[in-house]
Amino acid sequence: MLDAYQARIRAHRNNLARYRRLLKTRLSDLERQFIERRLAEEQAALDALAADAVPADTLPAFTLPGQPSALAALGAER
Repeated sequence: MLDAYQARIRAHRNNLARYRRLLKTRLSDLERQFIERRLAEEQAALDALAADAVPADTLPAFTLPGQPSALAALGAER
């Protein structure tokens, strides 16, 4: 599942880079409008994909040996 997720992100990023490269070329007004619209759609798709990812605050915290964990620090504050 993670591989498919990474592949989708990579595809969106590649498309974004391609569209940005195309915008640096000579284009008609109609072509430029089309590319700008596709660029916005790809960015929205990438943003939606990133929003569906697991939020970082739900992942377990990793601590260095000899340091209190984030959960222990929260318990001490209460």
